[in-house]
Amino acid sequence: MTSPFVDSQDVGSDLRRKGSFSLLTGQMDRYVPPAITEKGNKGKYEKLEKMMTQYLPNTPEGIQNSVVQHLEYSLANTKFNFTEESVYRAAAISVRDRLLESLHDTDAYFEDKDPKRCYYLSAEFLIGRYMQNAIANMDIEDNYRVALEELGFNLEELYEHEPDPALGNGGLGRLAACFLDSAASIDLPLWGYGIRYHYGLFQQKIINGRQVEVPDYWLARPNCFEIPREDVTYAVRFYGNTELYRDSAGKERSRWRGGEVLQAMAYDNPVPGYGTYNCINLRLWNCLPAKELDFEKFNQGEYLESVAPKSRADELNAFLYPNDNHEEGKELRFRQQYFFCSASIQDILRSFKKKHGSNWDLLPSKVQIQLNDTHPAISVPELMRVLIDVEFLEAPHAWSITKQVFNYTNHTVMPEALEKHHRELFAKLLPRHLEIVFLMNHFFLEEVRAKWGDGDHIADMSMIGHVENGYTGEKKDLIRMGNISVIGSHHVNGVAAMHTEIVKRDTFSNLYKWSLASGEPNKFVNCTNGVTPRRWINCANPELSKLITKTLGSDAWLKDLSLLKGICKLKDDPVFQSEWMEAKQACKKRMAAWVKKHCDVDVDTTALIDVQIKRIHEYKRQMMNVCFQIHRYLQIKSMSPAERSQLTKRFSCIGGKAAPGYYRAKTIIKLINNVSNVINSDPDVSPYHKFCFLPNYNVSVAMTVIPASDTSQHISTAGTEASGTSNMKFVMNGGLIVGTMDGANVEICEESGGEQVHFIFGARETELPGILSKAKEGHYPIDQRLMRVFEAIRQGRFSDGDSTFQAEIDAVLDMLCKTTAAGTWDGDKYLVCHDFPLYLEAQERVDRDFKDKAALTSRSIQAAGSSGKFSTDRTMMDYATQVWDLPKCARPAPKLS
Repeated sequence: MTSPFVDSQDVGSDLRRKGSFSLLTGQMDRYVPPAITEKGNKGKYEKLEKMMTQYLPNTPEGIQNSVVQHLEYSLANTKFNFTEESVYRAAAISVRDRLLESLHDTDAYFEDKDPKRCYYLSAEFLIGRYMQNAIANMDIEDNYRVALEELGFNLEELYEHEPDPALGNGGLGRLAACFLDSAASIDLPLWGYGIRYHYGLFQQKIINGRQVEVPDYWLARPNCFEIPREDVTYAVRFYGNTELYRDSAGKERSRWRGGEVLQAMAYDNPVPGYGTYNCINLRLWNCLPAKELDFEKFNQGEYLESVAPKSRADELNAFLYPNDNHEEGKELRFRQQYFFCSASIQDILRSFKKKHGSNWDLLPSKVQIQLNDTHPAISVPELMRVLIDVEFLEAPHAWSITKQVFNYTNHTVMPEALEKHHRELFAKLLPRHLEIVFLMNHFFLEEVRAKWGDGDHIADMSMIGHVENGYTGEKKDLIRMGNISVIGSHHVNGVAAMHTEIVKRDTFSNLYKWSLASGEPNKFVNCTNGVTPRRWINCANPELSKLITKTLGSDAWLKDLSLLKGICKLKDDPVFQSEWMEAKQACKKRMAAWVKKHCDVDVDTTALIDVQIKRIHEYKRQMMNVCFQIHRYLQIKSMSPAERSQLTKRFSCIGGKAAPGYYRAKTIIKLINNVSNVINSDPDVSPYHKFCFLPNYNVSVAMTVIPASDTSQHISTAGTEASGTSNMKFVMNGGLIVGTMDGANVEICEESGGEQVHFIFGARETELPGILSKAKEGHYPIDQRLMRVFEAIRQGRFSDGDSTFQAEIDAVLDMLCKTTAAGTWDGDKYLVCHDFPLYLEAQERVDRDFKDKAALTSRSIQAAGSSGKFSTDRTMMDYATQVWDLPKCARPAPKLS
């Protein structure tokens, strides 16, 4: 077959190799499949077809015409009555026009060439603002800037009118978005599938220091970039019951009947590649009722009940990850997962059947489906259901095909990520799927027993687990979505070298050993995460992007990030260092303006800027960071003015959201805000050290904050963070890591030339068992400096007289300091206390090293220049070669009319 590293056609054309949409002048013919070209344009639609054969012009004049036409005709504005926001919308719709041309032509090319295709199923796609990334990838940002300037508008100011799409939460969703960008850029035939959330996770407000969740209705105005597909809808059933029947051949079969049927409608979001004419698609599903209004109930006066079908549909669209602290939340979350998985599987199979009919043995060679964590795991029994109940394949045959189609990415070893559903909920919501899960489990365990016999390994490997009620002793069945994902997949991958080894050794130990014993030695593979340099350097840090391009002599590094190595030879050059620091200073000024606007804190841009922006979680150890802020505050308060004058000035900040039901994490947010109020209002301390919480952290905030940082904190307990991707974004922008040897930090240090380039501290993952063992024996000392911090917190110095909060934070400290009888210790399981003195040493090194600007800048350049491995272009090629066996399929350059 064609190598994935080789384009499927001639790459000799400069136009195609550059992939520059800026060269489209309106005199270029659009792609038409050869089979259609040979037939010619005949019949009554001949003129219509001919009028759709040329691209819109991407010249400044052509762009201006598009914007003005949309301003008046699409948005109904007049030349006397329009706003800057309406000009943004007109410009955005003009971008969508060009994306549509590219998406349609790429789809036509894929349809013609019929390559193997991959479908990426993810509950999250944290895509960020769309417009800048799209026109930068299409190489028409300069043309848009000129066009809009001549109309009297600043392009960068127009960008600010776009809301962040609330389609994801943290690293998993942002990684999925980066994957789409890279798949398009390296010409992989891939589509993404997810849910079109109306409110997303939530908008984070900080009121009296506490996180308050309010709806993030990012769709209050129409999304300019999505394309509603009213013609692409599928029925999705919930509840009901299964019944046995005999088919026409007299064979006994099962079918799913009754219950509730909703409709999934597609919304397409084109994703353009960089340096290519390919444009792929993110298809998001919107839930609609099977009937909008129950007129019988309406006519009987039951008005609320009459709109119940719409309300039920709206529940599925509303929020990302509803609070699952109660049964209703768990059920809604599971319904969301099945809804988008069922619609996606139906859509994928419809596309396959359109081309290949019912030749199901061909499916694995044409379709690969990637499960992004366990959220889409229900897709495995759903494909089985369709193949058995709809296409009438025999169950063993369907199981054989299914296992060759799916692949599974494990993103974390945290227990909450390996979802489990109670059998009762599964049976209530998806009765037919429960039968299929037991069938798949039977097939698998019979195979295991035949080779390994019975034993404890059977219980560990089964798709069905058990949970025991600690009070009654009653056992209940749990459906293990992680085990379903592993057993039902052709490949399983971790997202960093260290994480993959933990997955094999601990998380799925017996299933990994089974893969070796059953002749699948390459089933478990590693695909280290990455990020796209197009968004995270080119768009987020234009000053640095221009400097790198000037230094390397071209912008080819944006397509091959390994070329960044070229700047390392200049790391000690005074002129280059000066230009590097000028770019950093521009970013610091931009961040300072944002912090002043949103946090009302004045940032000294000559100070060291240190950042920790992540989902708020105990294992990410924001608590250790805030304890350091208190330690430094107490330290500065005790100094003389002369001693303070010798300090390294700092601005430290923490940002991130806590899950609505994660009360301990929300207590930590309150502590961060209270501590920042004390520090920033203290005249003895604030001239030398400021600290604040960044509210409502999202992609746009990250694009402002990350390029400005001197250091960033990635301080999770070793062995708990699968990879991390923000660490890669910071390093690409020249930020140094204060972190543990956890996740991708390990590989970042390896690429940079060793731990000494960054500020590494803390227990290693191999040391954890010994530390925890001693703790259980009663030996878990706490550093006196940390005890001083705890005492200051307990004294109420950071509670602002709030007794409720004081009780909450005291409970957190009680947990960290917990001592119990030997053998039962379960206190500081993420080793905040153990690692704190080592963390202080790392922070002292930061203060000391920041004073030597030349040496620190040299390390900053070395770190950024060594980040080539962490492009998602490389990650996507790892998936294409190791997991999907997916060839490239590059659309040819347009031709002159």
